[in-house]
Amino acid sequence: MQPQSTRIRAVLTGAAALALAASLAACGSTDGSGKGDAVKGNAAKGGTASGTTAPGTPTASGSATTPPAPSPAGKVLMPAGPATAFTKARDTAAGQIMVTTLNGPKSGVSGKVWVWLPPQYNDPKFARTGFPVLTLYAGGQSAGYNTWTDNQLPIQEIDANLAAAGTAHPFIMIMPVQNLDSNEAKALECADIPGQPKMGTWMAEDIPDFVRANFRTVKGRDGWGLMGASTGAFCSAKLALQHPDKFKAAVPIDGYFNPDSPLWKGHEAERQANSPELMVAQGKADVRLLATAGGANPFEMKLVKAWVGKAAAPLTVEYYEQAGGKHLTTDFKKMIPDTLQWLTKNLAGPQSD
Repeated sequence: MQPQSTRIRAVLTGAAALALAASLAACGSTDGSGKGDAVKGNAAKGGTASGTTAPGTPTASGSATTPPAPSPAGKVLMPAGPATAFTKARDTAAGQIMVTTLNGPKSGVSGKVWVWLPPQYNDPKFARTGFPVLTLYAGGQSAGYNTWTDNQLPIQEIDANLAAAGTAHPFIMIMPVQNLDSNEAKALECADIPGQPKMGTWMAEDIPDFVRANFRTVKGRDGWGLMGASTGAFCSAKLALQHPDKFKAAVPIDGYFNPDSPLWKGHEAERQANSPELMVAQGKADVRLLATAGGANPFEMKLVKAWVGKAAAPLTVEYYEQAGGKHLTTDFKKMIPDTLQWLTKNLAGPQSD
């Protein structure tokens, strides 16, 4: 696991503030040594709005295969290219995780992206099937790494098992870095901060374009979801609220909602425009969210519940509380089955023409 910083989020101030110094310092670690990322427990509904190598598939060696001919108008979007070269990052019990460096043509940002394809993807029976896409954001700074590729969060194996049992979609999983520097004073918060690398454009434009260029996907936004823990929760909530034309559902796990990077200094209007704390109440996003909190963190529960309570139609936000949960990777891991099944209920599954 990458070492994490202990910077306390400035959002944890004010009436809805959260005294999470200890737990945020522990986030992303099983032993309380870092800041980072997932859940199971008592789900309570609340705050509903009133109120592959492209075109192709990465093989074990990272080379491309030739995809079927483009699909006519229908439910499936076939990969259009250009082809991306992948290398193997690691093996899992559910297949390889591949990695590449994406040079974003729209953002100018260059960063690592990890990809996992469900076992069904390369099955000839699914050669003309489009798959839903789940983008996963890590806890901590996530500069050069993403904890969802780590065996501490075995979401790939869990998804493969649930899909085999028919209780979750087989998702294409996309796991990008979130920052280009490990220094939290340079946190980009998945946004286009003036004068900084356009990480928001990279996340919302370049990465979806890259996925559609390489893999068979479901047409439209209905098969596109986001999930992240801690700092990754902020990214998942922000991008879903900011781009409801691109994403249908998101799961912010034990997150914060007020952008607080020092890089926003002098750019308050832009900071507010990228604030889930404000966007949740604006009634502009027809998306579905599941916001979680750990039951062992009273202030975290208070913060998340307050945010959920602000949801304005057509947005729908549900609250999910993990009984006894702490801000630790070990507890995030416990929530993976429930969050995948929630996403399955709220996103389109594999589609065939």
